Amino acid sequence: MTYDQLLERVRYEGVYPTRERAAEVVHHVLAALGRQLTGDERFDLAQRLPVEAALTLSAQIPDTEHLTGWGFVKNLAARTGATPATARWDTGAVLAAVARLAGPDLLARILRRLPGGYALLFGQAELLQLQPASA
Repeated sequence: MTYDQLLERVRYEGVYPTRERAAEVVHHVLAALGRQLTGDERFDLAQRLPVEAALTLSAQIPDTEHLTGWGFVKNLAARTGATPATARWDTGAVLAAVARLAGPDLLARILRRLPGGYALLFGQAELLQLQPASA
């Protein structure tokens, strides 16, 4: 997928009026993801993204504080001046496209590396393991 195709996918998914708005959203969300994702998963994801998107992701210095999925959305809202609802919408539009590029195996590895709450942001079901009741 080219960067232009990624922007068109995000524009379609997010129902954004212009390519410029889609590009802005892609930049903000991938920068935020780049601050959370570390290790081989970060490197492998960057390899699967178009060059422009990979540069945005990999140019970020990972934060020492690992945010939950909801924390990610709230942090993105604070950084961009958007409402949490808008930040959640933007995140979903971008990460749905990223999930397609990553593929199921890499996406599973990414979700294992990140704290809880990210699966839904990537458009995936979040399965929780039930703990047996204490006797």
